[in-house]
Amino acid sequence: MHNTSSTEPGPSNTSSCPGFALGCPNASSPQPLLLPPPPLAVAVPVVYAVICAVGLTGNSAVLFVLLRTPRKKNVTNLFILNLAIADELFTLVLPINIADFLLRQWPFGEVMCKLIVAIDQYNTFSSLYFLTVMSADRYLVVLAAAKSRRVAGRTYGAARAVSLAVWGLVTLVVLPFAIFAQLDEEQGRRQCVLVFPKPEAFWWRASRLYTLVLGFAFPVSTICVLYITLLCRLRAIRLDSHAKVLDRAKKRVTLLVVAILAVCLLCWTPYHLSTLVVLTTDLPQTPLVISVSYFITSLSYANSCLNPFLYAFLDDSFRKSLRQLMACQKPA
Repeated sequence: MHNTSSTEPGPSNTSSCPGFALGCPNASSPQPLLLPPPPLAVAVPVVYAVICAVGLTGNSAVLFVLLRTPRKKNVTNLFILNLAIADELFTLVLPINIADFLLRQWPFGEVMCKLIVAIDQYNTFSSLYFLTVMSADRYLVVLAAAKSRRVAGRTYGAARAVSLAVWGLVTLVVLPFAIFAQLDEEQGRRQCVLVFPKPEAFWWRASRLYTLVLGFAFPVSTICVLYITLLCRLRAIRLDSHAKVLDRAKKRVTLLVVAILAVCLLCWTPYHLSTLVVLTTDLPQTPLVISVSYFITSLSYANSCLNPFLYAFLDDSFRKSLRQLMACQKPA
């Protein structure tokens, strides 16, 4: 619910309008609850439900293959497993977001409010953080292969420790959102919102900047530096025949990581760019702005269901493992 009607903070002390990606108009007092145009009132829950169904199916398949196939237990797949866990967790709670949208109020209590806000923010931050780790891993592997060497210390156990460290870091990053998430009565309706101390406008802007920097600018700039440095270093290395250990298998893995990154950026860049719009302009909440906001929201949510398709299209061994496991599950 990072960008849904119930938890996206406005400049007032509570989130009183469906700011989604594009925020609420600047004001010192709560804004009236703005409903989406009638077509969106139908389309949004349908789109969310499709994302939920596809995401649960696809990510469950990924978890099924990676957890049930011993030969799939390697460093890269462990990071992919963590990505799938983050996506699966988010799609599991998406029905609560749908119920919140349809009811226009929060019926689940404050503990659930804090939990759902935290899970939503886990989804916002964890994808790019794990992609940063995967990009660093690709950097080390490709560079070592070019020099006909192995990466020292690149073990499954080390990857597990790194994964736990990433989850710990993400927990610290999302903790403020869980602290600020509270139930608040707005126009007779109980809402799960982010309630900021005074000055509210400052804290609201700080929260958007916080998400932009830590959830997008920092990991994306790190990934860009890694790949640019890798390309420069590879150009400076003269490959001998044995160094063509940059073989097809390693190229496929690298292509998979880059494809996952590209889709992630496609889905999340509009949301984070909208933060710049929110921080620099005072947009009126017109039907067009509300519609664009819901589109950006849906695009960011869609990232949670697209990654499994990348594995299926780009990894032959994944499809083969899935077919074998499904065949074993069929009753005799």
